[in-house]
Amino acid sequence: MPEALVCINTDINSAEDVFQELKACREVQEAFRVHGVYDIVARVKGENFEDLVNIVNTRIKQLSQVQTILSMLIIESQKPIQNGELVLI
Repeated sequence: MPEALVCINTDINSAEDVFQELKACREVQEAFRVHGVYDIVARVKGENFEDLVNIVNTRIKQLSQVQTILSMLIIESQKPIQNGELVLI
């Protein structure tokens, strides 16, 4: 299942509203409110690549308080260190 990191800029004072909407979306695996260039970073999972693109373009990008997004397809990730071993997935 393909995944992407989606960096989101929101309207002023709207980050919390968008964050709550993302948390309610089943395809959003994780969401983080951040300080810096972006307001929110989310990890999104789709059934296939087309589904992932659809989620990003129609569910996230079209939220009324979202100004811009930057999406990055995840090609490799790792699980946290467990018992001193790094587990690649």
